[in-house]
Amino acid sequence: MTDPLVLSGDGVSITSRVARDVIGDALTLRAQTVVIPVERLEPAFFDLRTGVAGDIVQAFVTYQLRLVVVGPLPPVAVASRAFGAFVAEANRGTQLRFVETLAEAERRKPAVP
Repeated sequence: MTDPLVLSGDGVSITSRVARDVIGDALTLRAQTVVIPVERLEPAFFDLRTGVAGDIVQAFVTYQLRLVVVGPLPPVAVASRAFGAFVAEANRGTQLRFVETLAEAERRKPAVP
């Protein structure tokens, strides 16, 4: 099993276009998982009406890469009932996870398919 591609907290915001560049990097490295700090996600990601979260997540699903979002969610996401349901549903599966810390991500790592 390969190591995940873990992005730093510094850098450009992860838009749909940047996500595809990250996917290319992950595929080059043969990583099966990409870890993105929550602060790298653009604010529109946390408003499900924009479709940004769906576009980004779908891109990772298409390339069969797991996506882990690490860090405390911003207040706007915490206050959103819809986003809370999205997080709860994501955390029941194996393709997308929202966790507070890298240690939690490691503990909750799904088995290799």
